[in-house]
This record gives sequence, structure tokens and C-alpha cells, in this order.
Amino acid sequence: MNFNFVQNLNKGKAFVYGDDINTDVLAPGAYLKYSPEKMSKHCLESIDPDFVSNVKPGDIVVGGKNFGVGSSREQAAASLVILGVRYVVAKSFARIFYRNAFNLGLTPLICEDYRKINNNDILEINSKEGKIKNLTQNCEYNTNSVPDHLLKIVNAGGLLAELKNKIENNTLKTLRFRKDN
Repeated sequence: MNFNFVQNLNKGKAFVYGDDINTDVLAPGAYLKYSPEKMSKHCLESIDPDFVSNVKPGDIVVGGKNFGVGSSREQAAASLVILGVRYVVAKSFARIFYRNAFNLGLTPLICEDYRKINNNDILEINSKEGKIKNLTQNCEYNTNSVPDHLLKIVNAGGLLAELKNKIENNTLKTLRFRKDN
């Protein structure tokens, strides 16, 4: 899952949802037996039947607290990535979803002002600086800035893509442990 996108900056339409968006809503269990592409066609269908037909590459999902709660299935983040979502903005994230998101090339951003964002607002995000510009409302929100090592993973298209690039470019550094005497 490697997408060509502008590093650290993205602009898209907001799809706004509430609290506790469960991994089963993002990747329904009934579709886990199918390919990731087919499974992603059912992302969020239980709360927004039109999401898949309306979302475009670069669009942004906005949630409340505890986004990605539920099972540890990485397919939840993968479904969003396959559909072209680059960012999820929320008040808080379930721990495992948060890590899976980075590993799959999706950037989760914590924003206290998430409730000020309306459905269909156009947002411009700079994850390195921790800024979200709401172009529709002509205002700006603060978010967590993403550390460089995580930006590298996201901008490569995920952890596996970053490792592949490092292996191909012979830049993968091995860990060396110091022997204490």
C-alpha cells in the first residue's frame, strides 16, 4: 500500500463521526475472509452507507474519543488506507489502532478541537508542525506533531514499504549491542 502523496501536507474533505468508532465498523468481521480491497468496500457502512462511494483519495476521517477501539485487527487501518484516507483526526485513539495506523501508512492525529470540524469541511494538515487549517471555516487547530521517524514510515507508505526501501538502498542499519564488562 504505497501512495504518492505530498510529504507532511494534505488537503481533503472531512468525514465526521462520533466516539468509539470500533474496528468492526472500519473492517466488519463478516468480510475479513475477503481480499483487503474487497473488504474495504464495507468500511464504515454500518454508520455511513455512502462513505465508500463518497470518499476520495486525500480525504480525512474525523472521530471523537477512542477511535479504533475493539479488536487488534490491522485491517481497520488498512481499509482506510486502501480507500485513500491519509489522516484520521480524533480526540483519542485506541492504542493498538494508533500503532497499526502508522505501520500501514495512515497518520492518526490527536486534536482537542475535533468537535469544531463539520462534515464536508475542507482541511489542510501539516503533521510535522501539528497544524490543521479548516479552509471552510477559515480557522486553525493544533494537533500533535508527528515525530520524524513516524513521518518516514508514513511517507514511505507504511513500515514494510520503509524497510523494503532501506534494504533496496542498502541503508538498513543493524543493531549492535554493547557488551558490558
